Amino acid sequence: MKRILITTALLAGVMTYAGGFRVSLQGVKQLAMAHTSAHAEDASVAFFNPAGISFIPNKLSVAVGAFGAKSEVEYQNLSTLQSYKTDDPLGTPLYAAIAYKVNNTISVGVSVTTPFGSTVKWDDNWAGNEMVQKMELKSFYFQPMVSFKFNDWASIGGSFIYTKGSVDWDKVVNQLGGTLNINDEKASGTGFGLGFYFRPSDKLDVSIAYRSPVIMKAKNGTATFNISSALYPNLGLNAQGQDAFTANLPLVEEYTLGFTYKVTPKWLVSANFNYHGWERYNKLTLDFANAPVGNQTDLTVQTTPKNFHNSKTFRFGTQYMFTEKFAGRLGYYYDESPYKDEYFIPEIPSFNASVFTGGIGYKFGKFGVDLAAALSFPESRQVKNAYYNFYGQAKAKAMYFGLGLSYNAF
Repeated sequence: MKRILITTALLAGVMTYAGGFRVSLQGVKQLAMAHTSAHAEDASVAFFNPAGISFIPNKLSVAVGAFGAKSEVEYQNLSTLQSYKTDDPLGTPLYAAIAYKVNNTISVGVSVTTPFGSTVKWDDNWAGNEMVQKMELKSFYFQPMVSFKFNDWASIGGSFIYTKGSVDWDKVVNQLGGTLNINDEKASGTGFGLGFYFRPSDKLDVSIAYRSPVIMKAKNGTATFNISSALYPNLGLNAQGQDAFTANLPLVEEYTLGFTYKVTPKWLVSANFNYHGWERYNKLTLDFANAPVGNQTDLTVQTTPKNFHNSKTFRFGTQYMFTEKFAGRLGYYYDESPYKDEYFIPEIPSFNASVFTGGIGYKFGKFGVDLAAALSFPESRQVKNAYYNFYGQAKAKAMYFGLGLSYNAF
């Protein structure tokens, strides 16, 4: 008997095809150097490490930026050889940050980012339409922070994280002869960040940061069943075919160790190691108010296995100052998928990926302009998800580009 597939991937950003639903697009300058973190030149460091704002050379710094992210996933059933591709619109993550040096010891700042969010759209009649047809996701991270500088070479910083998000998800429910829309506009959660930043010499920067998990809570979600109204009473739906639901999704913790070393006054190299605690996302539970469409003793509760495992990302970047104002940047990173072939799911398509990045920067006095681009080469993978009876092969491609502006006032 087929399952009624009503799992949710609340806030699962799908334009990144490696690290689960984490979208690594929070700084244009950083992306050009493989999204490495030990760069305390302006306020864009705030998201990566709150302690880094102590080492921004100016008293007031502002950074803003936006990205375009274009991606495509292709699935093929190896028995029928039929293929399906997503038709995803352009994703547009953005960020803004401001940092202010209160005195030589204390710095404060605020970072606003969209680290999760995109739209994935499969054909309405594709082979996996009981899992997903279309999913539109939005999220915002709001992080106020403070940093304390112990001496000329060391600082500690902390941030409070408040997250807001939404999901709008369509899928087929064949057993009920229709479709289901999952919608929540007010999911939220809180967390914190902690970091240390060191500059033991003029040549070396070291960034150590931790970002806690954020449990996104959907408390007032609406499930709309587009089915025959004759079924409404049996499912406990209202006159509009709707029921309420609640769900929790962990946005998992991240550990980061970053280095930047000035080989010469004009040339620097950077490296990062990221560790992601994805094993926290081992299952997902959707709790309906009335509809008995679950798979537990309480039939209003649907629990599905996710079986994510912890993953790593390795990043390497470089920058060369061709003049005092013009910089060229390159980078490479390898991002691991947090799940095995046996747990592949099309609402969160994830692949091991090699990503090549590059960009340029130019300074106009106190203003800076940065451009970046990245091309991702995800590794194709076998699809062997027995839980959904979903088998075949999947592959993907993705590219990103961004424009960043900075202003170091005084």
